[in-house]
Amino acid sequence: MNSQSAMTIELIELGDITVEVVKKNIKHIHLRVYPPNGAVRISAPLRMGLDRIQIFADSKLDWIRTQQARLRNDVPETSQVYVDREHHYLWGKPHLLKVVAVDTAPQLKLRDDCLLLQVSPLTTTAQKCEIVDRFYRQQIEAALPPLISKWELLMDVQTKNVTVRKMKTKWGSCTPTLATIRFNSELAKKPPACLEYVVVHELAHLIEPSHNHRFTALMDRFLPRWKFDRSELNRLAI
Repeated sequence: MNSQSAMTIELIELGDITVEVVKKNIKHIHLRVYPPNGAVRISAPLRMGLDRIQIFADSKLDWIRTQQARLRNDVPETSQVYVDREHHYLWGKPHLLKVVAVDTAPQLKLRDDCLLLQVSPLTTTAQKCEIVDRFYRQQIEAALPPLISKWELLMDVQTKNVTVRKMKTKWGSCTPTLATIRFNSELAKKPPACLEYVVVHELAHLIEPSHNHRFTALMDRFLPRWKFDRSELNRLAI
């Protein structure tokens, strides 16, 4: 095979993203995210080392996630209008929504197998959405402290600030220089193991900021099932 037709294909990992690396007879490196599922491919010169390609890919991680999110947002989703017998997920299990008209302060609470939404008859869909989002945020805020304490001790790390908010493109994020971690409130819709996976993932970034081989080794060491949990997190549609 001559140099004009030579080509190799390898795979690298960017955390929860697998990137196909195609090395061929070109002069410059190219990165593409393909519809419909956001598959990532890097085309690189034959002589470019895999370590250098990994560094390039790490530097583009935020851009890759943004492009994948845009592709997901192009797929129509069933909108929720917060009415009786609508299904809403909590910790990986579906619950029927029961809407009750009250004159007291609005709230959402779990009762048996139902999510009981108590609101004024004049409450708008947008306002109901805010109430439900606040409920999910409170669920994560309650679940995080024991998980954070457990894994800080096991991993010998220390966070300075942990916040929870609704995010569109990430399950969690970490700023290692500030020891701050953010979690997506939507994790309350997923099985508890998914939240624990994200906790370990973000805490691992306090040791290794990038998604390199050292990061993967940390995940393998502390949470051997992490690839299964990551798969479940991304597989389970809401």
